[in-house]
Amino acid sequence: MLAPREIDEYLLPTERRVIRVRMHWAVMANNLFLTGLFLLLLIVAQHYLPTSALVDNLTFYLALAAVLRFTLQTILWWIERIVITDKRVMLAEGIITHNVGMMPLSKVTDLTFRRTFGGRILGYGTLIVESAGQIQALNKIKYMPRPEEIYEALSELIFGEKGKTRATGMLARPRWNR
Repeated sequence: MLAPREIDEYLLPTERRVIRVRMHWAVMANNLFLTGLFLLLLIVAQHYLPTSALVDNLTFYLALAAVLRFTLQTILWWIERIVITDKRVMLAEGIITHNVGMMPLSKVTDLTFRRTFGGRILGYGTLIVESAGQIQALNKIKYMPRPEEIYEALSELIFGEKGKTRATGMLARPRWNR
């Protein structure tokens, strides 16, 4: 398997990484459920169909394909990274074909944070990033782990006083002290 390039290789010399995470593990719950259900159906089919070499081989290879598909989905999840720097938001994904999507923070006009009931229980959320009149590749980032922390840091980077945020290591003055 070809190893993907480390996301830090795509950073500019003048930018600093603030956050680097992978999507929350809950994104894999659907794949796990579907794979388990498919394997269960194969076991039931194996039990009720007449015993023959064709049925045995067919169920074996279908089960192998399901497990390989789940393994590939897990590897893709493990490799995918969400990176927020002091200048942009990046999403790196892929094994053989490596894709890096990027949105400059200077283009962001609105930032929305959404958390479902399941997200509150398991610890993930969705960030919706809107830019000036354009639909970007990174407009909706689902299954973001620790979403409150990331939302706060991203809000400070985008809307805070330039160069003076907690995310960049310096506290901004409160609005009432200006």
